[in-house]
Amino acid sequence: MPDRTVDKVVIIGGGPGGYESALVASQLGAEVTVVDTDGLGGSAVITDCVPSKTLIATSELMTEVAGAAELGVNFHDVEGDAATTLSVDLARVNTRVKALAAEQSVDIGRRLDRENVTVVRGRGRLDGPERVVVTAPDGSEQTLEAGAVLIATGASPRTLPSAQPDGERILTWEQVYDLTEVPSELIVVGSGVTGAEFASAYLALGIPVTLVSSRDRVLPGEDADASAVLEEVSKRRGMKVLSRSRMESVTRDGDVVTVTLTDGRSVQGSHCILALGSVPNTTDLGLEDAGVRLKDGGFVGVDRVSRTTARGVYAAGDCTGVLMLASVAAMQGRIAMYHFLGDAVAPLDLKKVASNVFTAPEIATVGWSQQAVDNGEITAEVVMLPLSGNPRAKMQGVRDGFVKLFCRPGTGIVVGGVVVGPRASELIHPVSLAVAESITADQLAATFTVYPSMSGSIAEAARRLHRV
Repeated sequence: MPDRTVDKVVIIGGGPGGYESALVASQLGAEVTVVDTDGLGGSAVITDCVPSKTLIATSELMTEVAGAAELGVNFHDVEGDAATTLSVDLARVNTRVKALAAEQSVDIGRRLDRENVTVVRGRGRLDGPERVVVTAPDGSEQTLEAGAVLIATGASPRTLPSAQPDGERILTWEQVYDLTEVPSELIVVGSGVTGAEFASAYLALGIPVTLVSSRDRVLPGEDADASAVLEEVSKRRGMKVLSRSRMESVTRDGDVVTVTLTDGRSVQGSHCILALGSVPNTTDLGLEDAGVRLKDGGFVGVDRVSRTTARGVYAAGDCTGVLMLASVAAMQGRIAMYHFLGDAVAPLDLKKVASNVFTAPEIATVGWSQQAVDNGEITAEVVMLPLSGNPRAKMQGVRDGFVKLFCRPGTGIVVGGVVVGPRASELIHPVSLAVAESITADQLAATFTVYPSMSGSIAEAARRLHRV
């Protein structure tokens, strides 16, 4: 009789890498089981992307309302006096945040059920490359045989012995949604994407924020011009940015949190968010015993079609450390299933990944970077066009931000871009299409845009790259 395990796929982890790969595998005719520990959607839906971007949506509204007077819109209280102060009900905001995250998780469960994907609650671990043992919440165990196993267990907030969260005033980014009182002074430790996003969001909510950055600038991994705009805007709006300031410890005494720096200085506030990076959830999964090689830091090593070093074992998402984005996790998972089940597959190409930092203003990027051009990794012509000259931006009172495009000399093919401004996450899409499809700057410039529109600046930047 034929071995039916060949058509069976077991996925450990219910985040974007897990549930998206499950949908693909089911569509391609496999029998799919998802082993889920923390809730479908994983941290992306329950404790990270969906909650944080919902919080940020509230902060964006606060920013827009605060600038309404410039556009001629004024607010008055019931007595007719001018209303000049905005305040946030953080408990109400966080209740909505958690409700939306829970609803999204339920929606994912319904979708998997419609696609005949079996969901097993419990913690999965490998028992060899073709067997998964699941420990249920009640301690009972069951064994699942599989032709392929996908590891999609994600990552968790990194902490340090000298900076331990207590869930009340010293918080990881997963714990902030339990806050019911508005911090009187918030300290954010870490100026990467997570730290910058939370610092920007809480500042917009009217909370005094101090950002502790060990590097010489905020967002050291992003475009330097974009980082400069964000830092200038943040400082103008009242944020205190401590550059080249490395945290030594975080302690709490009653209602006061103290962040001590390595140079002897200290900063005090009512609350502190630790944004110190992530560690992969790869311990006690039986990976190495099954032949899966782990890289430095415990991340799962994978190739561009998501294969590990163990035959039939794939991995996707933050546990691989490839690029910690929900979109990349989902693509890695889809690619793994395409590869295993014999469908057409294109290896993961990180130069086509569009990403966004949800600060105010937003920073969106795709393709080759300015740093790569400066380092001589690629030869490209560069144009940067400020948004301040865009007619739609003027109408909306937008002064900060820019569009930057990179194209190859000679061919004119667009190989990268940066957009800084409101809704940059939406504006980057035409640039992303250009990069993915090797469109030239002239072709991008010749595409109609609506007048007036922010996207008009993308076409204008492309026109400035035209060479006779």
